[in-house]
Amino acid sequence: MDSRKLRIGAVGLGRAFSLMMPTLQRHPAVELVAGADPRPDARTQFAWDFGRRNYSTIEELCDDREVEAVYISTPHELHAEQAQIAASKRKHILVEKPMALTLKECAAMIEAARRAGVVLLVGHSHSFDAPIACARALIESGNFGKLRMIHAANYTDWLFRPRRPEELQDGGGVLFNQAPHQVDVARLLAGVRACSVRAQSGAWDSNRPTTAAYSALLTFENDIFASLTYSGMAHFDSDEFMGWVGEGGQAKSERDYGRARAALALAATQDGESALKNSRIYGGAKFDQARVSPLLPMRHPHFGLVVASCDHADLRPMPNGVMIYGDDSAQLDPVPPPEIPRREVIDEFYAAVMHGQPPLHDGVWGLATMEVCHAMRDSARERREIILDHQVATAR
Repeated sequence: MDSRKLRIGAVGLGRAFSLMMPTLQRHPAVELVAGADPRPDARTQFAWDFGRRNYSTIEELCDDREVEAVYISTPHELHAEQAQIAASKRKHILVEKPMALTLKECAAMIEAARRAGVVLLVGHSHSFDAPIACARALIESGNFGKLRMIHAANYTDWLFRPRRPEELQDGGGVLFNQAPHQVDVARLLAGVRACSVRAQSGAWDSNRPTTAAYSALLTFENDIFASLTYSGMAHFDSDEFMGWVGEGGQAKSERDYGRARAALALAATQDGESALKNSRIYGGAKFDQARVSPLLPMRHPHFGLVVASCDHADLRPMPNGVMIYGDDSAQLDPVPPPEIPRREVIDEFYAAVMHGQPPLHDGVWGLATMEVCHAMRDSARERREIILDHQVATAR
């Protein structure tokens, strides 16, 4: 990493921004020089935290000559249009998952970035996590034989966190909001192209009728297969499997059981729920950065239980490394605690922008992940296996 900093402008100063904010503050390779959000409270908070320029639109931010790259963390339905605006202004693009809501939009983003000659990176997803990269390196070493199977399972309170009305419509739910994490992890560990998907999904709460759970079977080249399960129904919490380390790497207490449902019950109405959500996001009256994303997480982020089964070992990424369950013994391959949360995202983005290093999580990768998520939705609706057409391998 050289001394030249990449100057970034953030678009969408909400929850996703608050999760990435400690990374942007602490990473030595970037400087956050501007922010944009239609909410005055968010702009006021940004000015207070950073003392830098703030705007109400992405167009204004992209007209700022100091901004070299744009971090887009707005609601999902805005990603495609805003990425194309940024590309038209010759700004490099880091866009939050999901890349976009349709494959057509993903393709338009890829073409806009190609035409402008700018980098397009899709992240953060948990495939960036250091223990996942360590597990992939162990697989690639060949020391444990061939990779045969991947299992991933995550149980959270996603459905009962405060939501905007449009988030509770059945436009994908966890299939577009959460599945990209698991799909990215499975694709990275497999290392080869995915071939097909067979899935089931569930929307079981009539008051919150969006998809809240799924199970999917993915097949890959080389006879590898992966089972992915997610539930956001706020009952079992799979962080129990991770030693009560939360998704962001922060310490978590068993005593917090039921907190999401209890807080939501106090909101009572949709207007109350929207007000609760707005109060908790960046710039809101109850916003607490230390609770959302601690500056110094105790461990690496994770997305629940993941087990990669090879001929001679099961490999389990953990918040502190990778457990290797071999033929004769089990041991931890440790990964040092992160000094900068989510630094891997910025490392990959910086290397692509400053040194021309082809990124793994580029637009083509992001489109492939969204193809799998769409296939999961269509398979559940149509009760059939879906063949995939736009997949890529880890090494390209």
